[in-house]
Amino acid sequence: MRSGFRWRQGAGDATRGGSAGARRIAWPRTLAAKRDASLQPEHLRFVHEEARGGVLHCFVLDCSHSMLAGQRLALAKGLLVALFDQARATRAEVALVCFGGVGAEVRFGPAVPRWWNERWLATVGGGGGTPFVLGIETASALLERAARKHPAQQRCLWIFSDGRSSGSPIRPAAADRVQFVDFEHDSGVRTGRCARLADAWGGECISPHELLS
Repeated sequence: MRSGFRWRQGAGDATRGGSAGARRIAWPRTLAAKRDASLQPEHLRFVHEEARGGVLHCFVLDCSHSMLAGQRLALAKGLLVALFDQARATRAEVALVCFGGVGAEVRFGPAVPRWWNERWLATVGGGGGTPFVLGIETASALLERAARKHPAQQRCLWIFSDGRSSGSPIRPAAADRVQFVDFEHDSGVRTGRCARLADAWGGECISPHELLS
């Protein structure tokens, strides 16, 4: 299963403080960081051929009630186990933020995963409301701390959700890449919210099955 993942270790976009050699501006992510403000140096995002300072994959997992339908949460956890195992094999750091009910919390990392990924991920439960904005804000704070500690590190944000939420979160500025994994793919009535956010944030939106293909 691992061999099919879209796992691009050490490639993608990085901020101005990223690894040496960045020259080409990544305009979609630069404009997403700028939003409605005047363009400033801190808004710039650069394309990197290689992440010389390592990679951090920050996963944000929607654990709300709607993710229990159709075994979506179970599928998401299975994908995370495989992605964590792959990160361990490549010595990449990961972090996991879970949101559901009325709160959000960091459940792991940032750190290189260990061998017991499946065991502890199995205990992650679901239910309640969808505090999506709080989940993104928690991940944003984590990424900002990581950027201050390891400025040359490439930071990738993965959002596992069905998009069934309200609120308009702001794109985490410290995320060099954004990848939505849209669990609404099997729903009869679709909102398309993950795809719209991915487009607004200069990211990519795929289904769980595309992640495996």
